[in-house]
Amino acid sequence: MEIQHPFYTYFEKVYGARWAELFMALQTKELQVARLNQLSKSEGESREWKALPLRSELPGCHWISEQNAVHPQRNPDELLDIYIMDPASVVVARALEVQAGDRVLDMCAAPGGKSLVLIENLAEAGEIICNDLSPERRDRLKKVIQQYVPRSIRDRVWISGKDGIQFGLKDPGGFDRILLDAPCSGERHILENAQAQKEWSPRRTEHLAVRQYSLLCSALLAVKFGGRIVYSTCSISPVENDDVIRKLIKKKKDSVKVLPSHLGVGGEKTEFGTLFLPDQCGFGPLYFSTIEKVSTKT
Repeated sequence: MEIQHPFYTYFEKVYGARWAELFMALQTKELQVARLNQLSKSEGESREWKALPLRSELPGCHWISEQNAVHPQRNPDELLDIYIMDPASVVVARALEVQAGDRVLDMCAAPGGKSLVLIENLAEAGEIICNDLSPERRDRLKKVIQQYVPRSIRDRVWISGKDGIQFGLKDPGGFDRILLDAPCSGERHILENAQAQKEWSPRRTEHLAVRQYSLLCSALLAVKFGGRIVYSTCSISPVENDDVIRKLIKKKKDSVKVLPSHLGVGGEKTEFGTLFLPDQCGFGPLYFSTIEKVSTKT
């Protein structure tokens, strides 16, 4: 990519002297973890992941890389034993702090790694709706649920294909916890596609931010008083991250409260949340903000 390309120059203005290093890191394979399937009754007896380093801040997660790649295998109970995912995604899902008995919504759930964390936290009670508008992504989500979740628990896991905006309109105050992993620019993926780079413009991130805000407002309507929302993206654009939360605070005022950031595994504090960037921690990008609904006047 030439330095004069709008994508490069736009983010150079955002990140300044840091951008050149971040730009290179976004084109490097990110670190991942093999997260143990806590819903599987039996672990493999001689699995190579057992020799991999555990991340103390992420219980149940083993570091993997291209040099020590591992692949999921079936346990005797026919469930897959590990799920490969970005460490920051584990942090995001756990930040929702799902409790047994909660009614949970994963508004944009595919491919399903975060959903698995939420389902595990439900334990023996509660239910979750795993929603995704895309039929193709929803098919992948269904497969993940079938491969990792016991049938007895799947009875409390519902998969739907609604536009996320419908939840706020049709089920106001219906959920204790909502995860909104919003559709976003996904700049790491843009850098893998020359045509996407050519088609990129600042208007793309601005248009996505409008959609993200609409979904977040729906989540605010759908969550109960005292309930929690985690808003996340895999974008490096402040327009899609802190600016969306800033707009929510400005419009909803005393209806919402931003909760303290979770930095844990290499995250950087932003005005309203946490940002994981690969030039600093080796994985991401991923942004999230944790919000509590403190008033029913939304």
